[in-house]
This record gives sequence, C-alpha cells and structure tokens, in this order.
Amino acid sequence: MSEQLVSTSLSPDFTRLGGSAATTASNLGPIADLVGTWFSHDGMEVMAVPAMSGDTESFRLIVRPYIESLTVTPIGAPVPNRGGPAGDMFVNGVMYDIRIADAVTNEPLHAENGMWLYMGEGQDPAVARLASIPHGDAVLAIGDATTIGGSPSIDDRSAIPISGPDTPLGYADPYQAAGFGFDASNVTAPLQEVIQNQQIVETTTLTVTTDGGGGISNIPFVSKNANATSFTCVFWIETVQVPNGTEYMQLQYFQQTNIDFLPTFGGPPGSLIVWPHTNVATLVKQ
Repeated sequence: MSEQLVSTSLSPDFTRLGGSAATTASNLGPIADLVGTWFSHDGMEVMAVPAMSGDTESFRLIVRPYIESLTVTPIGAPVPNRGGPAGDMFVNGVMYDIRIADAVTNEPLHAENGMWLYMGEGQDPAVARLASIPHGDAVLAIGDATTIGGSPSIDDRSAIPISGPDTPLGYADPYQAAGFGFDASNVTAPLQEVIQNQQIVETTTLTVTTDGGGGISNIPFVSKNANATSFTCVFWIETVQVPNGTEYMQLQYFQQTNIDFLPTFGGPPGSLIVWPHTNVATLVKQ
C-alpha cells in the first residue's frame, strides 16, 4: 500500500497519512499482532439471568460452549487528540468485529464491534477497548500492556457469585451441576490446559477494565432488570512454536462482565448480588 496524503486539512500542523502495512503495524505497538482473522471452536460462556420460580424472582444459569470468529483491521492513520498546553496525543488503533454462535446448535449468540486503541509509548493508560453490543450496551475499558518472553501466567478465576452472608444452603447448586466439564471455581482452567504443553516464545498481555476511568452505558431496560456495572478483560497474544521450528499466533482471553440483580441475602440494605458473566476462549490466527 502506498503512502496517501490528504491535500487539505483542518489541522495546520498535522497531516494524516494512510501508511503502508509496515508503517501502520509499527505504530500499533502492543496491539499490532491483533490484526488478522482469528477463529475458535472451544469458547465457554457462563451467565446467570433473571428468571421466575413460581411467583418468586430467581435466576437461570446458562453454561454453553461456543465458536467464535474475530476480524481485526487497522484504522490506518493516527488520530490526534488536542491537548493545548499539554500537547497533542496521537492515538493508533484497530477496528474489530466479533461473531459468536452456539457450538452445539449453531444459534447466533453474540455480535460485537469495537476498537482497540494504543495511546502511545509512555502514556498511562497505554491501551483501551471500546465495544458496542446489541443488547444496548457500550463499553470503554482502559489499561496496560506488557510483553514477556515465554508463556503467560493465567490466574484461576471463579464464576460463583457472592450472594450474602445468609445465602440459603444449596442456592448456588446450579453452578456445581452444570455440564460441558465446567468448573465454576476456575473458569480459566481450559486456557491453562491449552498452554500446559505448548512452547510459547513470547506473550503480549492486554489488561483493561472499566474501573478507574472507563465505564458502561446501558439502555434503561438493562439498567433496571440486569444491570451491567463493570467489565474486565485480559488478552494473551501468544507466539507458539511447534517442534519443526515454525510459529503461529494464538490469542487467549478471559473476560468478565458483572451483572447486578436480586437482593443479597443478609447484605446491606439495597445491595444486589453481583453475577459474574464470564467468557474464555483460545483462538488461532488464520
């Protein structure tokens, strides 16, 4: 791709360039390797939703495997944020599109489009993820990026809600009875198993959250009935080496959306149970 110059600009001291593929990649920093098409057949979703048990408000637990396609393309040119005396910031980024379907029924489950942004070397935060979801939610999560030689350290993550000190015995039993080999106490176990015997030569970790500067905006129905209040996501972009010395790119992620509904049992007045909606998957670049 040749360099393209915008002949007229509203910015007297800056001209936006649509650069070559190599130039664009060099500006993307830790998110450069996201560019491409990725596929997974082993995703797992865990989600509790409001339900009725007779005349009593309760919950229904959904645990299901899914397949996923992720397409990532560069924005193509730096985006200037004006800072006045503080100077300008030039943001580089990628746009993405996600399609998820039930691995058993092939039913469409999730569509999402958004962006990953790299704020530039030395900026805090360094990266951000913007997402739009057709339930009626828009997400801004911000955070950091690190690159190491070798495999990532993937922590155990629990999907069991904390429902209060007086929670009735057996209330969380559906989490123990779920199928598909699901372990509610550690939803990242499938990710850990994938990399256990792999030779990973480099890992870039992107960690973003809505806490401390980002946020979620929901349509009124969502806010009233099953309020999505916070979001955390960890991407591990891994370079995997096979015995013959060739390499391929692998993307693993854990993400959790906290959804608040139903009063806690014995908690402070007005407090709601926080239900972790978790997703994990391992994708391979095509």
